[in-house]
Amino acid sequence: MVGQKSVNPVLIALGANLPSKAGPPEQTLRAALDALGAWGLRVLVESPFYRTPCFPSGAGPDYVNAAALAESALRPDEILALLHRIEADHGRERVQRWGMRTLDLDLVACGQTVLPDPGTQTRWRDLPLEAQMQDTPDRLILPHPRLQDRAFVLVPLADVAPDWSHPLTGQSVRQMRDALPNALRDEVTPCEWALVKPFDDL
Repeated sequence: MVGQKSVNPVLIALGANLPSKAGPPEQTLRAALDALGAWGLRVLVESPFYRTPCFPSGAGPDYVNAAALAESALRPDEILALLHRIEADHGRERVQRWGMRTLDLDLVACGQTVLPDPGTQTRWRDLPLEAQMQDTPDRLILPHPRLQDRAFVLVPLADVAPDWSHPLTGQSVRQMRDALPNALRDEVTPCEWALVKPFDDL
């Protein structure tokens, strides 16, 4: 139909290590997943919940992490604004990068979209760790430039979208996960106690 917006797969990473109005981190993630659907993102598959040590080591309680595969006709900037709204509704305050938080929702990818352009995405993707800790992008970068480095994103993401491939590197989520050092992957452990809703039928 003329004028109809295309629907894109959306990859979202979730994390929390402080209680929110919804309760402890696992209940906050459950509330956030429910909120995604209420605000127009159709969640297709949710990963199990995982426990991950806080970074840097000893900086706070362990995180609870998860990932979701959703779909939406919204633009990436509209999706990001929605994620920030849900974070704020659960008490997220953006005062310290990589600090403790009640809720962290990262837009990992939106289909094969590259933003703002391949050169900028590659520059941020190749940024050394020391620079990552000091520099913050002033615009949306897609796919998320730190995706390939983060076990706490790739392990749950492999549960929901193992075959999604990075539009610039060509690596799949499964390949990126398997390329991580075993020690990093082993830090991400399943939370058997988490309140996980069964996968939706596709």
